[in-house]
Amino acid sequence: MKSKETEIIELMSREKTREKGVRLMMDAYQSRLYWHVRRFIVDHDLSQDVLQDTFIKAYQNFHQFKRESQLYTWLYRIATNEALQQLNKMKKMQKNDEESANYLENLVAENVQPNADEIQTLLQKAIHQLPEKQKLVFNMRYYEDLPYEDMSQILDMSVSTLKTNYHYAKQKVEEYIKNNFTE
Repeated sequence: MKSKETEIIELMSREKTREKGVRLMMDAYQSRLYWHVRRFIVDHDLSQDVLQDTFIKAYQNFHQFKRESQLYTWLYRIATNEALQQLNKMKKMQKNDEESANYLENLVAENVQPNADEIQTLLQKAIHQLPEKQKLVFNMRYYEDLPYEDMSQILDMSVSTLKTNYHYAKQKVEEYIKNNFTE
């Protein structure tokens, strides 16, 4: 019996079945990729746009997919790059650092569940204050529990670099929560 990934790759590889392959790929990976993107972008609508761009790029560039890696790591890499591009656009639209910080704080506050406790809100704020690489690594490891080897393929970083980034990110998040938690 073929795996879903193998079936998607076979369908995407043939012109006649490419559309069916795209639909199957979207069904299989849409939710995981959405939450991966959403943790960076925060805003639902922008996350949906990034996800749509991810699938369009995957469709247009499937001929570049090297079967040396898994399909999901290739898709995560595209989604990560699209999310980073969107973040850069958002940063350029901000006029100054103070406005940018206020925008981010408001966006996080608006998008955390209404009944989320203070720790969850602080966690989101702490994550969004991390440098981009640390934020990527932290989210992928903490929320998605991705193995370092898969993250290495997605982010094109060595496993030791990823472990170092995760360690520093975790320390910064813990420190932010300790410094800002009010009992």
